[in-house]
Amino acid sequence: MKKKVIALIVIIMIVLLFPIRTHLKDGGTVEYKAILYKVSKINQLISEEEMEQNGKVKNYDKGIIVEFLGIEIFNNVI
Repeated sequence: MKKKVIALIVIIMIVLLFPIRTHLKDGGTVEYKAILYKVSKINQLISEEEMEQNGKVKNYDKGIIVEFLGIEIFNNVI
C-alpha cells in the first residue's frame, strides 16, 4: 500500500512539473508551460510606433518572465 501511494505521488509530481515547449512567431519567444508554472524567454520584435511611444532604442524586447500558479514572480523584459 505504501509503495502505491509513493508511486502515485511521483506520477502526480511529474504531470504537474513537466513542461511543454512552445515557439511563438513574434521574433523568437519560447514558452515552457506546465500546470503549476510558466517560463517565457522573450525575444519579441516591436514596431517603430511602439518604440517611439515607449522611448525604446532597440526594436525588440528581450528577457525572462516566470509565473507560478498564474502569478508573475519575475519579469526582466527590457
